[in-house]
Amino acid sequence: MKDKILRNLEKLKEENLYREMPEMAEGAGKYIKLNDKEYLNLSSNNYLGLSELESVREEAKKAVDDFGTTSGASRIVTGNFSIYDQLESRMANYKNKQKSLVFNSGYAANLAVYSTLASRDTLVFSDKLNNASIIDGIKLSGAKQIRYKHNDTADLEALLEKHSNCTEKIIATDSIFSMDGDTCFLYKITALAEKYGALTIIDEAHATGVLGRGRGFAHEIGLADKVDVHMGTFSKALGSFGGYVAADEYIIDWMRNKARSFIFSTSLPPAVIGATIGSLKHLAKYPEIGGRLLDAAEDLRFYLQGLGFDTGGSSTQIIPIILGDNKRALMAKEFLMAKGLYVAAIRPPTVPVNSARLRLSLRLDILGEMDKIKSAFKALKEAGI
Repeated sequence: MKDKILRNLEKLKEENLYREMPEMAEGAGKYIKLNDKEYLNLSSNNYLGLSELESVREEAKKAVDDFGTTSGASRIVTGNFSIYDQLESRMANYKNKQKSLVFNSGYAANLAVYSTLASRDTLVFSDKLNNASIIDGIKLSGAKQIRYKHNDTADLEALLEKHSNCTEKIIATDSIFSMDGDTCFLYKITALAEKYGALTIIDEAHATGVLGRGRGFAHEIGLADKVDVHMGTFSKALGSFGGYVAADEYIIDWMRNKARSFIFSTSLPPAVIGATIGSLKHLAKYPEIGGRLLDAAEDLRFYLQGLGFDTGGSSTQIIPIILGDNKRALMAKEFLMAKGLYVAAIRPPTVPVNSARLRLSLRLDILGEMDKIKSAFKALKEAGI
């Protein structure tokens, strides 16, 4: 067994797929410090920079002062405090749903959604570029997963028609696809769900806090009521940690009773809940800030395309620069670091083979540095990497 693992590790290195954790003092802020050098952070999902806000930090500190450092148990035993109920009430109102349920991570939330709502009698129609937690949740449920071509609703409809006799159907999709920055075709998806009697589940992880005045992509385009289950995270634009599911009361009640990732986990510590509440309070005061980020992303994307870079179908704050070759992506990352930018190099299996890329996560708190960012990418293009 040892020899097999060592051989596979060497193979990863040969294929430029070997991963290591960067040694940095802190990775969520505007700047990253690595080996005593400072880099502008274009890799964090802390899209709005809310983790840096004093008001958010004060809510976290207050939660520690009031409730301590741990919840001490799962929510259904003794690990439940008043602020947990406050957060779920806020999220239900925020998403315009009857109830919500908080989970320890977005990954845990997706495991819960699919393992409780799907079974061996269910067909789950899933976009081929959906994130790993959706795929794993479907696997855990025992349902049959039918993957349709990315954002190809004609392919989805053909598959739904082929399996129209099945009485239990779910359509699963990300709202913003995390490695491409494009959005799903929700108008068509909800219409097909209605036509074929399917439940719709949308993962708003990268849209929560940014689109729809913070409420997500489904709200942005006026289709929130057409989606049965809204899932998302607090760990990205909200600058905190954890996941949520918002839906009709009967769905949340069922999940609370059957979701193993909820029942058998110690609940999130009070500081995390406090920080999330603080972020939601800030967004309630300034719901337009996500729109400012999207406007800046559009400007940067237009500039990069003008240089000849392939940004795929991105229309959000996530901007890929698709380079294809693994080694080329790593070289581009190193080049940009020399220019003072920290940009993630994404390689298979996170993205399809031959689509290695740089993944820019634009943040609200670095918009004053756009000239520096543009200059660095201009130099990268001139270097021919």
